[in-house]
Amino acid sequence: MKVLLVVGLSDEHIGRIKAVSDQIEVVVSQSHEEQLAEVVDADVIFGGFNREIFQRAEKLKLVQVTSAGVDGILFPEFVNSDIILASAKGYVGTHLADQTWALLLGLLRGIGRSVRERTWDNRMSIRHEAWELDGRTLGIVGLGGTGIEVARRSIGFGMRVIAVDPENIDKPDFVDEVWKMDRFHDLLEQSDVVAIGAPLTEETRGMFNLEAFRHMKRHAFLINVTRGKIVDGPSLLQALEEGLIGGAGLDVTPEEPLPQDSPLWDMKNVIITPHVAGGSPRRMDRAVELFCENLRRLMAGEPLISVIDKQKGY
Repeated sequence: MKVLLVVGLSDEHIGRIKAVSDQIEVVVSQSHEEQLAEVVDADVIFGGFNREIFQRAEKLKLVQVTSAGVDGILFPEFVNSDIILASAKGYVGTHLADQTWALLLGLLRGIGRSVRERTWDNRMSIRHEAWELDGRTLGIVGLGGTGIEVARRSIGFGMRVIAVDPENIDKPDFVDEVWKMDRFHDLLEQSDVVAIGAPLTEETRGMFNLEAFRHMKRHAFLINVTRGKIVDGPSLLQALEEGLIGGAGLDVTPEEPLPQDSPLWDMKNVIITPHVAGGSPRRMDRAVELFCENLRRLMAGEPLISVIDKQKGY
């Protein structure tokens, strides 16, 4: 079995992959040209993937990417093929959840304003704007790996947690209610904080539109660390300008990179980080561990982990 690595890995990581079986040949591609040449007879790809690579592949059985989201590679030919797609979904939730809470607390406790405004004169207005999380409701849109980790961290803040998800999933002990997507507006109406943990699909694209914001509480914060286009940009601006919501913490934005002239940069009730939630010194270790397990399972004919339903997009 030929395994083509289309990602920068340490010698230790490459060694772990080779150690899965003496029946695999691991090829490290050093350039785009090498990738295109080596993929012709590759059985498995780990790392980057695109239409050009797909068109050259003749034997491909599995593509495993290091990201959780796969919306950028779901072109029709690949979606309709028999090639298995796996991602890091369920394995990046911990650091995305950390970023969610960093953005939320930065809004709630006036940290964003303090860093931006650099004055002692705003202390009373920051105090008046602050409120506590204890006894409040956290609404999570998408209770996958990220959503579950966001919910888990709410335990220490004494929050009630509700969630919506399109799938039939088991409710964790630390989540009070899990509803289907037809109760999306119910979640918005009850939540003091709304955290997005969903992938970008045709169903989620632009789901946070003006109608959605009108269902939110006036003091509620929206936090998004997954995909920016789940939020409609003009609707978000209008909701913030008209006070339909209390503020937003964004690691991803409807347009990336966010233009320098975007009003979002200067709003006192908005905190923006430049799509950094995926950063973690442990991320590649987890990705390689998952890949090694999937290689073992593929060779044994067992079900793989973190497989993407290419038709659904997650």
